[in-house]
Amino acid sequence: MKILFLGTGAADWPSVKKQGAEHRRFSAALINGELLIDFSAQLKDSLDEYNIPMEQIKYALNTHKHRDHYSEKTLAELNAAGAQYLQFAAGDEKQVGGYRIYAYAGNHGTCKDTLHYIISDGKKSLFYGLDGAWLMYEEVEGIKTHKPDFAVLDATVGFVDGDYRIFEHNNLNMILEIKKSLAPYVGRFCISHMARTLHSDHKELSKQMEAHDITVAYDGLEIVI
Repeated sequence: MKILFLGTGAADWPSVKKQGAEHRRFSAALINGELLIDFSAQLKDSLDEYNIPMEQIKYALNTHKHRDHYSEKTLAELNAAGAQYLQFAAGDEKQVGGYRIYAYAGNHGTCKDTLHYIISDGKKSLFYGLDGAWLMYEEVEGIKTHKPDFAVLDATVGFVDGDYRIFEHNNLNMILEIKKSLAPYVGRFCISHMARTLHSDHKELSKQMEAHDITVAYDGLEIVI
């Protein structure tokens, strides 16, 4: 299984990319070159940058309908290019092509229908948990059962103390606690969905997380799981 991070930023990143400067687009990921997770209005720019034709995408999943994860126009473009929009509710389990997909409710208070996913291609599996604070009981049980090889966790808030967004997003101290609890069940940990205003630059953040064996995703990062 391969995961390509098409975007790794939270909603406070500007839509226009600044050349030569560190920049994150809105969060999105592509599994095995064909299964897309989230599709904001910035998706087409990301696909163009990484030379991925939209017609290559077979399936599209959505975590929730905030604008940095969902665009009706982009969904229409995906459908027109041949992608199948996969609609899930919390608790659903479906076989889609070569993928087994499990959907879990995420703790993201400003969007009650937020979903997190465990995705298996029959050989490897991935947990994708953007957006959300901590993890809900059912998804923790799912992680314990399915033992994903790779977990992508929301890290919106950084090391900012006392920020109210911790009630629907993780800060980095929360990430460290989650890893301590789930390390027996998860192969590798990764963070994404970093807010522009709540983090240090990527180099410093990577140094901080390297000490805890946690990968910091960036736009264009491809990982073989």
